[in-house]
Amino acid sequence: MANEVDRADVRAYYGKILKTKADLKTSACCSTESMPEHIKAILGRIDGEILEKFYGCGSPIPPALDGCTVLDLGCGTGRDVYILSKLVGPQGRVIGVDMTDEQLEVAQRHREAMADKFGYEKSNVEFKKGYIEALDTMGIADESVDVVVSNCVVNLSFDKGRLLQEIFRVLKPGGELYFSDVFTSRRIPAELKEDPVLIGECIAGAFYTEDFRRAMAAAGCPDVRIVSSREILIHDPEVNRKIGLTRLYSQTVRAFKLASLEDRCEDFGQHATYLGTIAEAPHCFNLDDHHCLETGRPMLVCGNTAAMLSETRLSKHFKVVGDRSVHFGLFDCSPAGTPEGDCASGGCC
Repeated sequence: MANEVDRADVRAYYGKILKTKADLKTSACCSTESMPEHIKAILGRIDGEILEKFYGCGSPIPPALDGCTVLDLGCGTGRDVYILSKLVGPQGRVIGVDMTDEQLEVAQRHREAMADKFGYEKSNVEFKKGYIEALDTMGIADESVDVVVSNCVVNLSFDKGRLLQEIFRVLKPGGELYFSDVFTSRRIPAELKEDPVLIGECIAGAFYTEDFRRAMAAAGCPDVRIVSSREILIHDPEVNRKIGLTRLYSQTVRAFKLASLEDRCEDFGQHATYLGTIAEAPHCFNLDDHHCLETGRPMLVCGNTAAMLSETRLSKHFKVVGDRSVHFGLFDCSPAGTPEGDCASGGCC
């Protein structure tokens, strides 16, 4: 990126120009996604100052986090860190990383008060100042994190390749990257990547969807799943003029650190059954936007999906039958039927 724009511009935008969400020019950094009820309940216990100055584009908080170590990249004022604090429980740990002094000051100031609200003897969260591409400079060790989350911050990275490498460095084997961010239908022109407002609004640095897929593959992850997606509204005329016909999307995606993943869905005759043991998902588990596993109902799955359910922290909640000893070719990605309700019973990416 040209020298005209650097991290100081981003820090200034989030630390000095934006005072509340009302100052945003687009909906890119504002979530319209419906939060699960159990997260809404936690949100109601978080101090108003944290919420007012928090900017995010989704709800990147996966289930089954009890006892986990979670890393929040670009934590801002700490909204998601404190939600995660409650979800991981007193035996878990949450690390928030951000580069903006003004936002970290808010997050730090509420640390002990939030621990008291959750009934913890001591806080299970810590905040670190630094760049999300440089986790090694903050003492975050190799294979020390169960889950990495981020809420509309990856687009702000000036070195996304290094960022993805760092994420997969700190993740444990079987660990998960689960994040929401802005994605585009076309590559953003070079001249717009230097626009400070478009950078601050999470547009200039947004990943073109196919470039994201390629970057993840280069980082060692050939199979990324889309959990949810919505188109972003541009309500500022000047921003709309600059963007033109490029379509913007807020997507939540998940990816696992698994050596067994392949770049295509392969058929080994495996099937998976959700046991219904995740408290916030008693009836079905949504792995992604086309895998909703209904409690007690076996689903045919590809080898990658089987690995995601049997070689990660999710394994205790699933029964996966079959191995990779016999190969039947590519997995049939067409839906296998629709049970009652909203769950799709088959298909793969």
